[in-house]
Amino acid sequence: MDKVVRISMSLEPDLLEEFDTLVNNKGYTARSEAIRDLIRDALVEDRWRDSESEVVGTITMVYDHTVSYTQERLMEIQHSKHLSISSTIHVHLNMDQCLEVLIVWGKVKEVTHLADEIGAIKGVVFSKLTMTSGSMSHSEEDDHKHAHVHSH
Repeated sequence: MDKVVRISMSLEPDLLEEFDTLVNNKGYTARSEAIRDLIRDALVEDRWRDSESEVVGTITMVYDHTVSYTQERLMEIQHSKHLSISSTIHVHLNMDQCLEVLIVWGKVKEVTHLADEIGAIKGVVFSKLTMTSGSMSHSEEDDHKHAHVHSH
């Protein structure tokens, strides 16, 4: 087990009561677990501010495939940015709409630019980027070896 350091905190009773409610509602077994998650979230959020930081994440989108050139433009962007995309999941929601999730990595500025490009495509009705810290190693020999999961 990793070594841990014990710290103590001082909180106002009302704040502690609200925090304990949050801890219980989210199913944590201890305050420490919840505090660790809050600290990790704060560190990840801080990392996003540095455009050169390496991140991994997802771009989730819903698009109307009946809108002219939407699928073609999405495919064009994905192929031009294939070094930043490790895999895609594609689900047909109904006769007109598809859900697609891209698993992406790279520098914050690259990943956010990719998400912005996708969100701006006519026919994309929803687009959301979620990032976390960490990075995926990538070498020249891995070029274009990304999985494509297609589900009906």
